[in-house]
Amino acid sequence: MATIEKYLLNDGALRYMVRYRKPDRSQTKKKGFKTKRDAEVFRATVEVDKANGTYIDPAKANVTIASLGPSWLERKQTLKPSAYRPLEIAWRVHVEPAWGKWPITEIIHTEVQAWVTKLSIGDAKSTPAMKPKSATTVIRAYGVLAAILDDAVKDRRLQTNPARGVDLPRKKKKAHVFLSHEQIRDLADHAKYPTLVRVLAYCGLRWGEATALRVQDVDMIRRRLSVNQNAVDVGGKIKVGTPKSHEQRSVPFPEFMAPAIGELCKGKHREDLVFPNPDGTYLRHIDMRERKSWFGSAVIDSGVPRVTPHDLRHTAASFAVSAGANVKAVQRMLGHSSAAMTLDVYAELFDDDLDGVAVALNEAVSRMNVP
Repeated sequence: MATIEKYLLNDGALRYMVRYRKPDRSQTKKKGFKTKRDAEVFRATVEVDKANGTYIDPAKANVTIASLGPSWLERKQTLKPSAYRPLEIAWRVHVEPAWGKWPITEIIHTEVQAWVTKLSIGDAKSTPAMKPKSATTVIRAYGVLAAILDDAVKDRRLQTNPARGVDLPRKKKKAHVFLSHEQIRDLADHAKYPTLVRVLAYCGLRWGEATALRVQDVDMIRRRLSVNQNAVDVGGKIKVGTPKSHEQRSVPFPEFMAPAIGELCKGKHREDLVFPNPDGTYLRHIDMRERKSWFGSAVIDSGVPRVTPHDLRHTAASFAVSAGANVKAVQRMLGHSSAAMTLDVYAELFDDDLDGVAVALNEAVSRMNVP
C-alpha cells in the first residue's frame, strides 16, 4: 500500500511525498506535493491505474519526441527506399524542428491541431513567411508524429495518443489526362526515346519498371514484357528493387511496336538494359548533360497537354478499356494490388459499362413483353 510522508525543503517549506510500488513490485516515489490532499489524490490515482492495468511508469514517460523519432525511423527502413525517403524528410523538416524538444507527456491535442493548421495555411508571422504546405505534405508530417506517439502508447509511456482525432486537410484529386493515339504519335515523334514513350503509353509500365527492363525480359514471340524490377531515383541515386506491388507480372505490347523493340534488343546481351543511358546506366527523364528534361521538351515541342511519364499510365488504362478490357485485365496490366484499387483510380473509364447495364436490362424486359 502506498504511504504518504512529510519532508521539509531547505527554506523550511512543508511538502509531501508518496511512496508506492509499481506493477513490477519495485518501489518508487513522487515528491513535491504542497498539500496532503494532493498527495492523497495522487496515491488513489496510482492504485486505480494499477488495478485497471493503465498505470504509466513516470520514468518511461520522461522522454522527448527527439529521443523516440530516430528509432521509429530506423524501424521503417524495411520499406522501399522511395517510400522511406518521404518519411525521413517529413521527420527532419517538419516534425523534429517543431516537436523534438517536447516531452511526450506535455503534448496536448489542441497544440497538434494548431501545428497542422499552421502547416496547411502558412504562418505570416514567421520570417520569412512560412508558405502553406500541400495536403500530402501536411498529412505525411502529421502521420509521422502520430505514429511515434502510437508507439509510445504501445510501450506504456502514454495512456492515449493526443494527436489522434485531429482535423486534416483534404487531398485534392488530380484530374487524369488521357492522350489520344494521335497525340501519343506526336509525342513519340518529338522524343529522344520514342519507343520508350510508346511502351509507357500502351503497356502502362511505371517509369522505373520500363527503365529497368533488360533484354531477357522481352519475349518477342509472345510479345510480352516481363516486369521484374523497378529502378527508382531516390535523392539523386538509382535504387533497384521489386515492382511497387512486390509482384512480377507479364504485360503484352501491340504488334506494331515489335520491330522497334526488337531493334533495341538487337546485338545486346541478355542482361543489358533495353532503354539505357548512352553510358549504359539507368535512364533518367532528365538529361544530366544538358540539365533539362528530354521528356518535358518533347511535351512542349509536340504541343500535347502537359503530362509526366507517369501520366502515360492513365492513357494506357484508357486505351485498354476502350479496346474492351475489363477491370481485372487493366489491374493486371498496371500492376495494381487489387481490382478495387483500379476502380478507385479509373472509375470514370468504366462509365460506359453502367450505360451498357441499363441497355441490357431494357432489352431483357422488352423481350419478356414480346408476345
